[in-house]
Amino acid sequence: MSNELLAPLDLAFWHLETTDHPMHLGALAHFGPADGDAAPDDTALLQLLSRRAAAIPRLRMRVRDVLLPVGGLAWRDDPGFDVRRHVHRIALPGADFRAETARLAGELMERPLERGRPPWEMYLLTGGPDGAFAVLVKLHHALADGMRAVAIGAGIFDEIAAARTTRTATGRRLRSVPPRSWLPGPGQLATTARNRIEELGRAVGVGASVVRASRLDPRGTPALSAASSGTRAVATAVLDLDRVHAVRRVSGGTANDVLLAITAGALRRWLDGRGEPLPAADPRALVPVSRRRPGAPPDSGNRLSAYLLALPVTEPDARARLAAVRTAMDRNKAAGPLRGAGAVAVLADQLPPLAHRFGAPLASGAARMLFDLLVTNVPLPRSALSLGGAPLRALFPMAPLARGQALAVAMSPYAGQVHVGLVADGKAVPDLDALADGLAAELDALAGE
Repeated sequence: MSNELLAPLDLAFWHLETTDHPMHLGALAHFGPADGDAAPDDTALLQLLSRRAAAIPRLRMRVRDVLLPVGGLAWRDDPGFDVRRHVHRIALPGADFRAETARLAGELMERPLERGRPPWEMYLLTGGPDGAFAVLVKLHHALADGMRAVAIGAGIFDEIAAARTTRTATGRRLRSVPPRSWLPGPGQLATTARNRIEELGRAVGVGASVVRASRLDPRGTPALSAASSGTRAVATAVLDLDRVHAVRRVSGGTANDVLLAITAGALRRWLDGRGEPLPAADPRALVPVSRRRPGAPPDSGNRLSAYLLALPVTEPDARARLAAVRTAMDRNKAAGPLRGAGAVAVLADQLPPLAHRFGAPLASGAARMLFDLLVTNVPLPRSALSLGGAPLRALFPMAPLARGQALAVAMSPYAGQVHVGLVADGKAVPDLDALADGLAAELDALAGE
């Protein structure tokens, strides 16, 4: 039976969770309609989704206590695993299927995952026009960061499932990582001690950077700060990727710089539409950065750092906002991911398990001292994907909310579009659709339209 220790950052995400602050990632994928008459019916789709999810080894594991290290936890195969507890079907009225799926996604994202089971759920949402449907996926952040979530969840797609079947039939096993033992052998003790000393030195340096970048005033941007209501709202937006690249070619920098500037402009438009004054200081965004090495297997633990970026909401000109974002991101990249408040994830990766178990209640309230919102870019495979013969039309990623914060923004480029998923505290941001509309308007402004 597999027994793999949770990495330190995974432990942090596990212990940071509360009833009002569930720590799961999400994705809302829209499919179809399928071409031809071979599209499966709803019952067959549910069976297909269940069968493919059950075949993903990572989704059959739950979190269990271990004796050593003290305070540690481990992933272990669930002997009572039943995929029917995780995969569900909900029929929706088809009048405005896209709006209905977003509304339901908000309700489902409110609910924490059950901890005694493998921490994930999938919902097949049917009732779209001409047989179109959607799948909502929830994965606990301890199970997956953004890139690993894509690698795990990709197993439900026709193309990935077919490749897995081919490898199995030819006797080639999928690449995997040997489980990490909870008890090191004698030969590992000296190396472990030396590594811990080096890690302590890194932790001190990273911790100093985090402290220097933290704000003394924890209030942040008022419109983005909220005592949690436990509710969630979800909104989606679609941007044309060719237009994003056209702006990038003129301005320089990266496509992600353009998307960050679009987010800043949309926030400014949203605040103006509310009739609220602009904040005294620009809101700070935490922009995650993967530290995963190229070619690393997807099940090797969360590997994240982040950059800290002041979104230039107070700048009235769209192109000046983009220039400010590009300059700040260039500065972040030159400094590297171990500088600034964004390195808090790296700091968490250096702490022993017991520190996460007892320090989580204190750390959970510190997010507002570091940043105002999360803005993340989750890459997807470039090849076309489908489920049951129905092509994937859009995939909207969804990020968790930190305590005291009201908004998280996640983006995924796919098939010539950028799909944006907005998650907000439902009571603090009842007008989330207005913010989603502002994204497209800001791209128009940058494109000179």
